[in-house]
Amino acid sequence: MGSGAGNFLKVVAKNFDILAGPVVTLVYPLYASIRAIETKSPVDDQQWLTYWVLYSMITLFELTFAKLIEWIPFWSYAKLIVTCWLVIPYFSGAAYVYEHYVRPTFVNRQPVNIWYVPRKKDAFSKPDDILTAAEKYIEENGPEAFEKLIHRSDREVKPAHSNYVFAEEDYRYY
Repeated sequence: MGSGAGNFLKVVAKNFDILAGPVVTLVYPLYASIRAIETKSPVDDQQWLTYWVLYSMITLFELTFAKLIEWIPFWSYAKLIVTCWLVIPYFSGAAYVYEHYVRPTFVNRQPVNIWYVPRKKDAFSKPDDILTAAEKYIEENGPEAFEKLIHRSDREVKPAHSNYVFAEEDYRYY
């Protein structure tokens, strides 16, 4: 019996990444995400939404570069370590990545939908926010000021990931 238990432990140790991977990457995050949904705190929601975004990105990376990853013998261990850092509440790695990389990239910029088509208005729909804001700006500042704003925005438009992004100060919130 002693050698059977020893062989079992060897198999577990040799395949630790395969056994621990699903628990660390899926089972615990699923459980924690359900708990986060049931709390009123936005902090845990941010942690787990960010985790799932990062997990999706890792999965897409693996699917895209599967042939290359096959040649990296320690990939599964590296992925397990990074995932543990993202998941374990002591480290809150997903929240760290969000605060230092995701938020600065996306929150300070407002994407502009270049495929914008106004909705048809009927008795039950609200007017489009963009059109309402433009009309209010024209009423308050005049059509010339609106044209100046558009021309100034055209000069400041920067391409980013096939969308156009304006600087935040180009937006007025009403």
